[in-house]
Amino acid sequence: MDKIRNVFCLVDGEHYFPVTKSAVKKLESDGYNVEVLLFIGGTEKIRESNVDVISEFFDKPVIMSDNHDEIPYDLISQTLDEYDVDAVFDLSDEPVVNYSKRFKIATIILEKKVIYKGSDFEFKPVHEEDVLKNPSYKIVGTGKRIGKTAVSSYTARLINKDHKYTPCIVAMGRGGPEVPEIVQGDTIKLTPEYLMEQSNKGFHAASDHWEDALMSRVLTVGCRRCAGGMAGEVFTTNMVDGTRMTNALDTNLVAIEGSGSAVPPIKTDKTIVLVGANQPLETLTEYFGPYRIKLADLVIITMCDTQICPPEKLDKLLEDIHEINPGATIIPTIFRPHPVESIENKRVLFATTAPESVHPLLKEYLEDNFNCTVVAISSHLSNRPLLQKDIDANIDDVDLMLTELKAAAVDVATKDALDANLEVVYCDNIPIAVSDDYDLDSAIMSVVDGAVSDFSKSN
Repeated sequence: MDKIRNVFCLVDGEHYFPVTKSAVKKLESDGYNVEVLLFIGGTEKIRESNVDVISEFFDKPVIMSDNHDEIPYDLISQTLDEYDVDAVFDLSDEPVVNYSKRFKIATIILEKKVIYKGSDFEFKPVHEEDVLKNPSYKIVGTGKRIGKTAVSSYTARLINKDHKYTPCIVAMGRGGPEVPEIVQGDTIKLTPEYLMEQSNKGFHAASDHWEDALMSRVLTVGCRRCAGGMAGEVFTTNMVDGTRMTNALDTNLVAIEGSGSAVPPIKTDKTIVLVGANQPLETLTEYFGPYRIKLADLVIITMCDTQICPPEKLDKLLEDIHEINPGATIIPTIFRPHPVESIENKRVLFATTAPESVHPLLKEYLEDNFNCTVVAISSHLSNRPLLQKDIDANIDDVDLMLTELKAAAVDVATKDALDANLEVVYCDNIPIAVSDDYDLDSAIMSVVDGAVSDFSKSN
């Protein structure tokens, strides 16, 4: 991001005007151009209420709300629209602001693609590179293990049914390749033996782009990233290079898949945000949860099983998300397992990342829909030592390993099963709307059609 030049300052009435004025002068001596001051509350040391007089004292435009008891969030947003600034510098303090209020302020500022800076902090909006030559949408998560890859694969399969679109997925993961790699998910068969070969070569063969390729059967590009900032910026990634590669591929629609709560650094036409119903409400409605939710054209709430998310929590979640982003469509969903090959008449050990609380649901669903016997379920796919114990305890009683393709699915689950001469089948997770009141497929296609329309208008 370019060097900060123009700023506006948030100030309060708990400081004497001469003290605030000296702080503004210090900012200017440090090279900042202070364009306007916005009073955000506090009355203890305000003796003058005439804004014109106050502006004359500061020799700056001053904006002041009529209500000094509440943070004027709308005024902060309006001021950002009116003034072309690089950053907002916060010269306020408690009791006018606290941690919660500052995160709300930060969300407004970052939403406007402006830096929020204080005496000992700085929050930056996620930087986005405009590199795509095809319509696109991104999938952003509010946390890890909430189903981004499953939803990404589902959207690609759904889109692929419409012959107008040939989708491609670009995914970044913490185990992605050093150089972006293309996986021809539309042409090659990703067998357990093939993935073991990749693992033996030193690749993380359960990385997100492999799962995308296997489950969606479309072209995928695998990338890597390290670290994730509070607002979603990554420290390092090769996703920009990987995304550029799609411009030369046989695709006319690109899905950009995030990792954890990190936001892909790619400018897209539309955004789908995934919210995990298993997450604490405060991580979604406080801190930078609202910043991510405000990005959404479509919010998909995953893992809405009552065993994970009681109805009263889901109702509150729906209400809060609508309040944060009233323009977004919101679809609550559950996941159900779907093997990519037949498991009929097999005794199955199922390795998953789903919590133990839904094991009975998963067992019943698999047995009822795929005519198998689920001998055991391990929730430890992302914990190699515990997964190994579960495999050792059950491997003599089963003849098939059913596993999601993530975490230790290849280097532990697949390897041990093949070594024991067991059949290995990989398992997708299908998002299903919680009731007929919601139409997930139509909501996804609305995002896709909107992305295509927005891309056409801007090109």
